[in-house]
Amino acid sequence: QVQLVESGGGLVQAGGSLRLSCAASGSIFSINAMGWYRQAPGKQRELVAAITSGGTINYADSVKGRFTISRDNAQNTVYLHMNSLKPEDTAVYYCHGDFIYYSGGTRKGDYWGPGTQVTVSS
Repeated sequence: QVQLVESGGGLVQAGGSLRLSCAASGSIFSINAMGWYRQAPGKQRELVAAITSGGTINYADSVKGRFTISRDNAQNTVYLHMNSLKPEDTAVYYCHGDFIYYSGGTRKGDYWGPGTQVTVSS
């Protein structure tokens, strides 16, 4: 019903920058919220940043001042601009979205992207 495709991960040196993109497609009626989570080896998945349809933004304390989430409503795309990257930012980053979609009427559901690896070397 909804597909999420992430791009933009990779290897970067500490202090560098990356931009992640996540495009949503499918039978989307509306988007309640989209955001980014990350999971490092041996750790639980954690929220990095999220933005609601009303524009409310939340950041994890560990990324405040360094990461910026933004969206392109026309393209159903959310971005994560990551600056001043640290080795501890190394993780698989997952896009997540909360949608209203069409499936024999409108339904509510949340979806995850497959993840993109971000590696920050010291």
